[in-house]
Amino acid sequence: MNTSERILFLLKTRGPKTAQQLADLLELTSMGARRQLEAAEEKGLVAFEDVAEKVGRPSRRWLLTDAGHARFPDRHADLTVALIDQVRTLFGDEAMDKLIVSREAASEAFYRDTIGTATAMAERVAALAHARDVEGYMAEVETQPDGSLLLVENHCPICAAARSCQQFCRSELDVFQRVLGPRCTVERTEHQLAGARRCAYRIVPA
Repeated sequence: MNTSERILFLLKTRGPKTAQQLADLLELTSMGARRQLEAAEEKGLVAFEDVAEKVGRPSRRWLLTDAGHARFPDRHADLTVALIDQVRTLFGDEAMDKLIVSREAASEAFYRDTIGTATAMAERVAALAHARDVEGYMAEVETQPDGSLLLVENHCPICAAARSCQQFCRSELDVFQRVLGPRCTVERTEHQLAGARRCAYRIVPA
């Protein structure tokens, strides 16, 4: 992964960053980071916004554009949306529901198999994150100060499908709750379809 790709990856997984923050993360000079960002801006992959700080000058933060987000896997979004429309047209909403239920069952089986016999909640959540990462969600786990765990998904490989048919992510909370078990509660705290940069799920051990 070259420097320009690493910058795009950091903006995808860590959200908006200043040139200096990116320089520190990548061990570059601030001028080097700015040159990379300006080159990416010329290609339409990044943009910037000036954020007012409490003290001093506004801070310029760089973020991915739609074209920048599109550089990451999308599982052939256009084809997926077309297939969803065809299923609805040919077989109706009932067939669409059956398809989604079948997909949910397959996903749940995969997650259970990945989690296996892990007993500690942190291990179970880490295994679930790994399963989601394999599926293309760029998932990771963050431990919160209150002891809860945050399952973060920095990318949605089925975003186009989910926008076309929101039932695709209707039951993720229920599936996560079932595979993690009764010793925790799961709540969604961020949702890309609601305008957030990422999806995030707070997991509180009982």
